[in-house]
Amino acid sequence: MKLWHAGSKRWGRAGGFSLVELLVVIAIIGLLLAVTIPAVQNARAAARRLACSNSLRQIALAAQTYQSARQVYPPGVSLFSAPAAGLPGGSYLVHLLPYVEQTPMFEQAQRDWAASRNPFSMHIGLQRVVPLYQCPSDPRSGAPLWTHEGRLVGGTSYLGNAGTNYMTNDGVLFLGSKTRPSQIRDGLSNTLLIGERPPSADAWYGWWYAGVGQQLSGSPDMLLGAVELNQHTIYDSAACEEGPYAFGPGQIDQQCHVFHHWSLHSGGANFAFCDGSVRFLSYDIGPEILPALATANAGEVVAVPE
Repeated sequence: MKLWHAGSKRWGRAGGFSLVELLVVIAIIGLLLAVTIPAVQNARAAARRLACSNSLRQIALAAQTYQSARQVYPPGVSLFSAPAAGLPGGSYLVHLLPYVEQTPMFEQAQRDWAASRNPFSMHIGLQRVVPLYQCPSDPRSGAPLWTHEGRLVGGTSYLGNAGTNYMTNDGVLFLGSKTRPSQIRDGLSNTLLIGERPPSADAWYGWWYAGVGQQLSGSPDMLLGAVELNQHTIYDSAACEEGPYAFGPGQIDQQCHVFHHWSLHSGGANFAFCDGSVRFLSYDIGPEILPALATANAGEVVAVPE
């Protein structure tokens, strides 16, 4: 009788895959990855956009709470001639710190302004990052930014609505503003309060704590007009066109995109309105819509795009 052992020849086909079968499996895996990876990326982008919208909503509600307590919205940027207690040069975001659960940071800011009226010298808050004030869609968020002059600063993705441009003061938040709800005659639900725009390419504009901007206006630092102008008073934007600049797509590495609202989301940007609502506006809304929404008392009749 013939015995079979482990080294014996087996009947039938040997185990394993043929080259053709292996190539088919690889093709199937590649196809699945081609479908899955964009879906995952889209889901992550949607989550970041939602987180950004939620942060903007919290800031808008904080502004409403500030207004309820003081009968006016915070100044877009405090006058540099204001007393130390008024936080000269401080942005609307520093005024809102107590209303976004950042009271210790606000108290530190008060101490720093009492010690020095210059917010750009030895103020701790200038370098601090407030996660709520940054959109997670910006890969630079979560850490202080180095400017082209070697200064370390905390940035913001959310700029107050100055109105048409830095000279008009026809929005809600501008230099030394003390806007009351009764002055927003175009309607709280039809008037912009805050809009997205990442910090500039060189990180010199877009500081949450304080800023100067064109002719001490705060724009394009923590404030921005809907059709902003560049009067070439800020040297690192001298090569940019004079404007006006319209709402549209932008890029982190393009310095001139500092003069208009844009975001790192696909197709548009988030905006908070004076009633506390947040809406995503498409770049395709038309050139007349955002300027109309930016003015508080111009009497335009405009439907907010859904």
